[in-house]
Amino acid sequence: MINTYQTSLAPPPVPPRLSGSHPILIPAPLPLRGHSKSLIRFLVGVVLLHLFLSIGGFIYLYHNYKMLSFQLPSGKEGEEKLAYLSSEKQETSYKAMARMVVEQRPHTPDQKSKSGYLNWNINHSFRRSIGYYHSSWLTIQQPGDYYVYSRVTFSKGDPQLPLVSKVQLRKKNEGEDKAVMQAYCNLDSGSIAEFIPRLCTATQGEVITLEKGNQLSVWVQNLSLVNYEDGATTFGMYKL
Repeated sequence: MINTYQTSLAPPPVPPRLSGSHPILIPAPLPLRGHSKSLIRFLVGVVLLHLFLSIGGFIYLYHNYKMLSFQLPSGKEGEEKLAYLSSEKQETSYKAMARMVVEQRPHTPDQKSKSGYLNWNINHSFRRSIGYYHSSWLTIQQPGDYYVYSRVTFSKGDPQLPLVSKVQLRKKNEGEDKAVMQAYCNLDSGSIAEFIPRLCTATQGEVITLEKGNQLSVWVQNLSLVNYEDGATTFGMYKL
């Protein structure tokens, strides 16, 4: 008898079972709804802040422009005034001035009781738009009002003559000069000990109207009595 239930086909394979060695994929959690709302609120706040700052800057610039337009006349006169303000601002940064340092020189016997003008060390001094003549004189190149100052320190006294310093003015080279400023100081001759240094300073400052070509210098009664240390004796001016 023939067995009709036998067949040559093999049974289907059994699917593999998952073991502990194989990783199990877990889906990532969705972003929290509250976190997304906070991010959106932050971005909206940044955009609004930028908008408010832009509007505020525009209002500030517009207000300044209206104020300037109100103060300045219109038309050609306003343009001329704007040009004048611009040139005046530029001129302020280039105003004439000088700050002179006295030249240090040894005391020689022929300088005793000799009056004359102080010499300035041009290498350590500063000048802008002011000329320099024969070591002692400063020449004005820009006419106008100047604040002129002088500080002369004396290290010795004179028993017969006062300690005086004068700012001399002359209109041109080798012309006649006159004192426009002067100052005095006094050294007490009754010092307790002779080895203790005695100093006094004659300081002066005044506004003087100067013309182009005017020259200024500092004159003292006795050059040998002046203190020539750094910063003790100076002279200068600046245009107002």
